[in-house]
Amino acid sequence: MRVTALEVSHFRNLQQVKILPHTDLNLILGNNAQGKTNLLESIWACTGCRSFRGAKEWDYIGLQQPLMELKLRFSDRRREQEILIRMQREGRQRKIWLNRVPVQGTSKLFSAFQCVIFSPDDRELIRGGPEKRRAFMDLCGSQLNPAMLGCYRRFEQLTAQRNAMLKQVSAGCVSVQDLSDWDVQLAAYGSMLTCMRNAYIKRLSKVCAALYGRITGDAEKLTVSYRSNLFRSSEIPEEPTREMQEYYRDALQKSVRDDVRLGFTAKGAGRDDFLCRINGLSVKDYGSQGQQKSTALVLKLAQASVFYEKKEETPVILLDDVMGELDAGRRNLVYDTVRDMQVFLTACNGENLCEQNADPSHRAVFYMENGLLRQEQQQAENRKTE
Repeated sequence: MRVTALEVSHFRNLQQVKILPHTDLNLILGNNAQGKTNLLESIWACTGCRSFRGAKEWDYIGLQQPLMELKLRFSDRRREQEILIRMQREGRQRKIWLNRVPVQGTSKLFSAFQCVIFSPDDRELIRGGPEKRRAFMDLCGSQLNPAMLGCYRRFEQLTAQRNAMLKQVSAGCVSVQDLSDWDVQLAAYGSMLTCMRNAYIKRLSKVCAALYGRITGDAEKLTVSYRSNLFRSSEIPEEPTREMQEYYRDALQKSVRDDVRLGFTAKGAGRDDFLCRINGLSVKDYGSQGQQKSTALVLKLAQASVFYEKKEETPVILLDDVMGELDAGRRNLVYDTVRDMQVFLTACNGENLCEQNADPSHRAVFYMENGLLRQEQQQAENRKTE
């Protein structure tokens, strides 16, 4: 998968940006607060996913601007496609076109265009709460299997509806028995989501172990394992069974009194997690800062590798100011892993960032300043003559 053209108008501080990216490495240089991360975020927005910075969608529109527009062309193994997103501040209107056909929602974008983002916040995958790791599992798994996205969204809807019912039970508006229908549906989708997550983590774990072994020379062993709130990982089947769904439903019914008191559903896939261990010890609890950073890096590299292996298609790689803080060995591991993928890499300067891409014909260098992007002059002239 390759981005072939990108046009950005009034996305955050980006004014009018047009770029014809290189098929290999695109190096975006500039001082802090100039718009480098905003450029990566504009590409990420075309996946249909929430902002990797945790921002609200309407924050995409530049300050004091009435309209924001993104136009991205990309090619995969089959054809070239085009995404157009237009957001208007007045009335909060958002319109999306895929291949010039209007679409509702963002699920079609997610199925069409995939990226993997590396950012300084990735260590929160290790240090943060389980909600961050659940979001990682659901995003990555859905990239491989679009059915997982639908399952996850339905599970979230059912959970929200059951939680609303719990509050009505607490207020005396409905009885506990009125929850039974929600419990049956939640058990079905929760069991399905559990199986999908567990299958993805198993696949991911194998790749993580190999990548981490390369970092440490096999001196340390990294394992990644799924932690279900209800089931032992070794007992989770590939597909949900009737017995699994019944056990899930029974667990919901047994905990209903506690759920009413708490005001939310405390059992099930909504409380699942995955655990990273180095030589048997939790990286979150006992890992050094270096081990935590390396584990987070390996998780993201494994995400890209698993996607490539399963889909026989490369995701677009977005590296947001992460390479400068890595030593040469870890930088080389990144470059080796994404060798066949299109990369957008931001940094304040380009020193020591192109060890694996020394040939200038395999990269393009751009400079960002005050929301404006310009390409290195010699490269721009060379591309015009090609």
